Amino acid sequence: MTKFNSDSLKLMSMRTYTKILVILFLVFSVVTKSTAQELNCSVSILSPQIQASDKSIFETLQTSIREFMNNRIWTNDQFLNQERIECSMIITISERVSVDEFKANVQIQSRRPVYKSSFNSPLFNHQDNDMAFRYIQDQVLEFDEANINSNLTAVLAYYAYLLIGLDYDSFSPEGGTPYYVKAQNIVNNAARLSERGWKAFESSRNRYWITENLLNSSFKPLRSTLYAYHRKGLDIMSEDAPKGRLVITESIKELRRVFSDKPNSFLMQIFFNAKADEIVNIYSQAQMDEKNQVVPVLSLVDPANTLKYQGILSAEKK
Repeated sequence: MTKFNSDSLKLMSMRTYTKILVILFLVFSVVTKSTAQELNCSVSILSPQIQASDKSIFETLQTSIREFMNNRIWTNDQFLNQERIECSMIITISERVSVDEFKANVQIQSRRPVYKSSFNSPLFNHQDNDMAFRYIQDQVLEFDEANINSNLTAVLAYYAYLLIGLDYDSFSPEGGTPYYVKAQNIVNNAARLSERGWKAFESSRNRYWITENLLNSSFKPLRSTLYAYHRKGLDIMSEDAPKGRLVITESIKELRRVFSDKPNSFLMQIFFNAKADEIVNIYSQAQMDEKNQVVPVLSLVDPANTLKYQGILSAEKK
């Protein structure tokens, strides 16, 4: 029979205690790592017009962009893994200008979970056609907001902050402001680059104007709509659909203020690019008096989708 003296017991206790500390440290490290990043961004690189036999550079580019978006810490807040913002980027290479120079467009989308639901509500759905950039295979993507010398990482960081801002706006009144300011700083610091998309005079519908609109007081009603529509409307529809839909109706009516001040604005177009189909689904099951309230407003503020909204009136309530 083995005998244990007090010193042996103390040694065993210390070893056990040390093991517990090591385990706790490892668990804490994993949890900390899983809560640090804000984005869960899927990235696809398409190159249907490029005839090169070796397209491995696009595979490494895809990996580099995915790691840049998902592994970088963009805010000071902690996110649980399930709280990360779901988003996607589809980058279509249209031309390989030289060995390391490319022209492309990028389709960016983001989604937001709806409370007590398996449904994800679209927040952003936009195609940016001004994405010329340089990239060398296996290049490490780096970004310094104060010293921008890469159009690729400037565009990626811009949209990272924009998507975070929109997500925050949907959960708290004007909660996205700090991240729109970050995106606007990128616009200002990237303006010296030769690539398009950063300057006001180049287009009325580019990256410059997205953040200009978001931070412009004329668009405060739209940002109020982002919050009310999602947090006070969609998030309560699982428990009280008519009440949630009423809030959404009132929030959409607020957009008349934006339309009267800034008709056919770029930001309104972006909002409805993401929300039009969802709005049709929401009101297809509404009472006729609700439909009659919202359809004329939608047709006014988003004339491009008038036919979709007219379909609400003929949809039968199940």
